[in-house]
Amino acid sequence: MSLWWASLIEHFAWPWLLAALPLPVLARWWLPPARNSQAPAVKLPNAKSRLHVVPGIGVVTRMHGMPWLALIAWCLLCIAAARPQALGPVQAPPQSGRDLMLAVDLSGSMEEPDMELGGQRVDRLTAAKAVLADFLDRRASDRIGLIVFGQRAYAVSPLTLDRDSVRRQLRDAMVGMAGRETAIGDAIGLAVKRLRTQPAEHRVLILLTDGENTAGVMTPAKAAELAKAEHVRIHTIAFGGEGGTMSVFGMQIPMPGMQSGIDEDTLREVAATTGGQFFRARDTQSLAGIYAEIDRLEPVRREGAAVRPRIELYWKWLLAALVVGSLSLLVTWWRVRR
Repeated sequence: MSLWWASLIEHFAWPWLLAALPLPVLARWWLPPARNSQAPAVKLPNAKSRLHVVPGIGVVTRMHGMPWLALIAWCLLCIAAARPQALGPVQAPPQSGRDLMLAVDLSGSMEEPDMELGGQRVDRLTAAKAVLADFLDRRASDRIGLIVFGQRAYAVSPLTLDRDSVRRQLRDAMVGMAGRETAIGDAIGLAVKRLRTQPAEHRVLILLTDGENTAGVMTPAKAAELAKAEHVRIHTIAFGGEGGTMSVFGMQIPMPGMQSGIDEDTLREVAATTGGQFFRARDTQSLAGIYAEIDRLEPVRREGAAVRPRIELYWKWLLAALVVGSLSLLVTWWRVRR
């Protein structure tokens, strides 16, 4: 019995309103009988019935029983007020999102202080972290993974919806922790390995580097062919100023004549081979604009968490209460007319 009642309560949004059901019965027991206020009434002590009429004198009224139609209407109204609900079929609403791997270069050249952030000159990695943090804030429904690479490539965060953990790993990354050289091909190969278990339309890699491939066992061209075979789309970002800088008495002076060392042709070829896009970011503002452009890519729809919607049924009980209440009034009117 208790299990049945618990199951019943779950189908009402406001079950406490059912406590009003016995109010008419309590009122019938506790309130005094109603008297006709238009004529005097006399009780006959030897009358057996509870209602006795004396012509020309008046009546004393007391209900023999409850007006059952009105009582049923009241019960239906209380049930409607408690908001009965039914559980609908299980549904998995679609969510928009993608599986993104971020590959960030930590080679020695990323400590080049040729970027400006908040009015101050900072190194390339610091600027990239700031822009990437803002990019992560907008990826609420995406699963994000993080790869860092230098002389070697390391997966420091698997694909996850926990953006805070990815942000922490990115914040703790330092120049040179993966080596001072640049293994672009190995970073792509590791990302392909991490993404190959996901549905083909979900596989996206965003690779940010400021150099050229100088280390690793796999060339960028070979890694791009592997990514194409595994349906991994790669967007490449060449990040860095036009030239290097020179330190003079502790001050960094830009040297436009110096080569930036970025292999744009290779990065452009990698993106074209895999169906992605190549971007060139020369400062923090252009890098933020690139991530905004990537953010507008067509998302992939996946099923979200399964839910059972609640269907409101109160209107049926309210309609029944109105019908029964109207019938009760009609019967009362008919009896008075008689």
